[in-house]
Parts: sequence; structure tokens; C-alpha cells
Amino acid sequence: MNLAEALHLWEPEPGWLNTASYGLPPAPAADALHHAIDQWRHGRTGWKTWDAATHRARTAFAHLVGADPADIAIGSTVSQMLSTAAASLPPGSRVLTPDIEFTSNVYPWQVAARVDTAPPERLADAIGPHTDVVAFSIVQSATGHIAPVDDIITAARDHDALIVADASQACGWLPVDATRFDILVCAAYKWLMCPRGTAFAYLAPHIRPRLRPYAAGWYAGADPDASYYGLPMHLADDARAFDVSPAWFSYVGAAPALELLGRIGVEQIHRHDVALADRLLAGLGLPPQGSAIVAVETPQAERRLTEAGIRAAARGGKTRLSFHLYTTEADVDRAVKALTA
Repeated sequence: MNLAEALHLWEPEPGWLNTASYGLPPAPAADALHHAIDQWRHGRTGWKTWDAATHRARTAFAHLVGADPADIAIGSTVSQMLSTAAASLPPGSRVLTPDIEFTSNVYPWQVAARVDTAPPERLADAIGPHTDVVAFSIVQSATGHIAPVDDIITAARDHDALIVADASQACGWLPVDATRFDILVCAAYKWLMCPRGTAFAYLAPHIRPRLRPYAAGWYAGADPDASYYGLPMHLADDARAFDVSPAWFSYVGAAPALELLGRIGVEQIHRHDVALADRLLAGLGLPPQGSAIVAVETPQAERRLTEAGIRAAARGGKTRLSFHLYTTEADVDRAVKALTA
């Protein structure tokens, strides 16, 4: 699907440059969610009607990241999904993270192990024989910095360290191959434009035997319909063993959003988003960065942008602007005018 042809499915008010906080849903996602809530209000259907969207969402996410749906677990948040991996570590394990990593990919490890940090651009160099896990974001939330993934993977493999990637600020605008990692997690309410309460984890087949499904419930059963009560426990033999029972309406909205992204293709979204981000940087007299997230240090930037009708975010002492498929050149130019006034 051509991106220009798809844009009528979004209705953003001018000035939304904050997808790194949350993405705006396309019409099919919002319509599906409204329909499900109306069914719920009047008791018109059973829950399995809504739960069918969970399988669709799992399959669509797997397609976006080049994985087998059998290797994808579903959940609600990144920290919840990482907690299982962290709790499965042997005592005395050491985890390496960037020193500005979003805490959903730090706190679960800190609870279970020792956490060492390094600047994101030097993360690969900091991996050594003492590193059991390296956990990092493919794109940093605060800065838009794109991790040197090749270097990190090479160093981690050389030292037999587990590779865990958070793709929450990448999936949806940056092409991502989940199978390069041992674990990849993604909160889907940002660039994937799903309702909050949807998250996915790629769990490589070779790593699952090292993980314990501490959050296992009926939905993780080999046959969920036969897993409502009592023992024995028969968990799924694939990544579904690590599922948590889904928030139905979140996944009702997620499935059409993810399927639409698959039809559009991340590659053309990537070109669109980066071009707009680089347009902003050029307007500020700054070099291109190749990321859909830009952090700027301009005096009173937040006030200037707000007065101009631009919605952005303050992060780490800077103003963060983010550009997605529904962002226009007019949005960018308005931001440039506000920041250079």
C-alpha cells in the first residue's frame, strides 16, 4: 500500500510531534475498538470474539519483525515481560545496560542481578567475560540515538552473553529483524500505534529452555480451554507458554493497526519519518541524524512549541520531537519557526 494513499486513515490535529510518547491509531483500529466497547456495553457477544484479535496481532507483529508467530509471546508491558527473563537468571549474574536506558529495561534486571552501565556509544566495548546479559534499546527514548547493533551483537556473541533488545522506540519506523537477538521486547502503543496494554516479546527457541514462565496462567496452556482449573499443568510448547492473559480491547485495536502497518511496509515509513526529522534539523542548522526521534536544546523550547500548537515532550533536560507517517512538512516547519523565532 502506498503511504500517501493510506494517510486518510489518520486524523491528527496539526502539530502532533510526540509519537515517541504514544502513537495515533488509524481508523480501522479506532473503529474496531469502538465496536468492541459497544458489544461489551450491551453484552452482545462472548469474549472469544475479542480474543481472536490476539492471534491476529501476534501474527502481524511477527511479520513486521521477521519472526515465526510461534516465537512471539504477548503481554501488557515491557517490564512485565522482561521480569520473567530477569528472574530466570542464575544467582550472581551481571547485566550490562546503557547509562541512559529507559528504566523498564533496567529495573527488572536490577531486582534480580547486578547491573553495570556504559555510555550507549561504548556499550559494545564494555562487553566482556564478566557480562552475562547485555540489555539495550535499539533506539534510545531520550535522544533518538540508534544503537550500533552489529557491534553489540558481535561482542556479545564473542563473550557468550545473552542479547536482549528493547524495540519499543524502533518497531514501526525502523526495520527490525527480531531473530538477530535472543530476546526482543516491544511496547506497541508508540510507533506501532496500538492501544496501551499491548506488548510483544520475541523469545528465540534456543533461549526458552533457560527461561521459567513465572507468570503462567490459563492463557499459557497448551489448550487454554482445558486450562481453567487445577492440575496437571500443560503449558504450550512454544512462546505462548510465556503469554499473560491479554487485555482484550487493547488487542482488538492492535490487530488492525499492525496489519495495516504490514501492508504499508516499514521501509517507506522509515524514509518518510527520517526525512521529516532531518528537515527539522536542517531548519535548526544541525546535521542529519537518520533517526525519527530528535532531541534539541533550545532555550524555552517547550514553551515556544506549546504556544505554536506543537505537542512534544521534555526528556532528560532536552525537548524531544518525534515524526511518524501521519506527520506533515507543515508540522515540521511550524516547529522550526517556533524554535528559531
